[in-house]
Amino acid sequence: MKPFLRIIIALVIASLTSLQAAISINEPDTIDSLLKEVIAKEAKVDGPAAAANRAFSEGRFEEAVDLAKPLVESGDADALFLMGLAHESGRGLEFSRDKALDFYRKASSAGHEDAGYRGALLLLLSDKENERDEARKTLEKAAETQVAVAGRLLGEAWLRGRLSKEPKPEKAIEWWHRAAKADDLTSIRLLAALREGSFGFEKFIDPAKSIELYRQAAELGDVQSMIDLGSRLLNGQESLRNEQRGRAWLSKAAESGDLRACLVLGDYEQNVKKDDKAALQAYERGKDGGQLDCTLLTADFYLAGRGTEKDPQRGKALLLQAAEGGHPMAQFQVAMLLISAENPDLAAAYINLLSASNQQLAVAQNELGLFYLGGKLGVADPAAATSWLTRAAKLGNAAAQNNLAALYEVGAAGLQQDYKNAGELYGLAAQQGHVEATLALARLLSSGGPVEKNLPKAWALASLAEERGGENGSKMKEAIGSKLDAQQRKKAVEILAGFKKPASKGPKVNSPE
Repeated sequence: MKPFLRIIIALVIASLTSLQAAISINEPDTIDSLLKEVIAKEAKVDGPAAAANRAFSEGRFEEAVDLAKPLVESGDADALFLMGLAHESGRGLEFSRDKALDFYRKASSAGHEDAGYRGALLLLLSDKENERDEARKTLEKAAETQVAVAGRLLGEAWLRGRLSKEPKPEKAIEWWHRAAKADDLTSIRLLAALREGSFGFEKFIDPAKSIELYRQAAELGDVQSMIDLGSRLLNGQESLRNEQRGRAWLSKAAESGDLRACLVLGDYEQNVKKDDKAALQAYERGKDGGQLDCTLLTADFYLAGRGTEKDPQRGKALLLQAAEGGHPMAQFQVAMLLISAENPDLAAAYINLLSASNQQLAVAQNELGLFYLGGKLGVADPAAATSWLTRAAKLGNAAAQNNLAALYEVGAAGLQQDYKNAGELYGLAAQQGHVEATLALARLLSSGGPVEKNLPKAWALASLAEERGGENGSKMKEAIGSKLDAQQRKKAVEILAGFKKPASKGPKVNSPE
């Protein structure tokens, strides 16, 4: 993966994570970010339930419940709220939406500030309109005195269509604006994201308003917004760019301790300004502060000799440092170095691949699947191989889709032969430009038998593979072309043109029809 793509992905994930506390209408059997925040907040509350709250936040759930029960009988609001948390999360008590709601209602009546919000969130998940309406009324009442949180949640509920048959972004904007006037940072960021187009709703996209909202949040001290603002001023819509201000905001974010700002600045120096030396300086600053993405990118620069003299020893040391810090891409790269070494250390490579795979890095999952398939630790494990390849394929990894398709085609590694699955997987990989998958799908369609023969489409795919650099694409194209009549050839050319339309995201070849 190219360094600047890693940066973009890392920043997008970070930006979305920072909004997760507001986008909190999750399924009731998950522990969402807002719930984690509430648990942490409760642990700091003094009073009779302090010990119970502390135990709950530290994972001693049964002990927390035992400590809370006597206090519940006396109507302690914090204890009632903790029992609601226990039932909602299934920690310390059985999961029960209804019991959680009952405790939240009692805690709210006893004056607990957050109980009404937690109950409203559960009601918003209901299939019953009257319960969702009860949540709306609860939040609207809360908004009369605490519009920041209540307005944020109401905005989300309208955006997600929980209070109407269809999502109503205009209502979301109305409530988020009210919360923003109360300086609710998350609502400001949600408005910025909506105006940027992160939630769709093209009618409401306004990049200038989005930048102004990020600026508002940044001026209130939100470091993530400083990074977002700096990034957009450097790389956003051309008419809205301002390099001086963009650099200033990124510098302020870095000075505030968030060294992801160094990632953005390094990306800008590398890919826009074409100044590898300046990019390396930015990455080095982030690396020195322990920012793992910067550490990995610094390693890449030393290994490739970009912006500095090539220094493989230093590059490998930094790569190992990032891997030991838990960076999945660094772990993958270390694993590949260990596998390809003159004296391979397969055990260490496996440990790195497994860690990266468990962090949902699809390229590592694909390699781990092949690791198991090849029996590199002494004994092949087909079940583990297909499991990891399937996970990578579901995450969209083209190589894994191609590998899994090949196993389905021949019925290997414990999989039943299934040409339909094989064709669909080859098609998904081909749609992403995978040459081998494109050729494989062309072969299936040209041979017929297991799938319906389609020579025009097969010829178009072989032609596509040839253009993508496939060594056998030309031969296959020629062989299939010799079987086409004039009408089929015309159709084949039309199909190829359809694959190559600029408006399409890729050739829609994900089935062997």
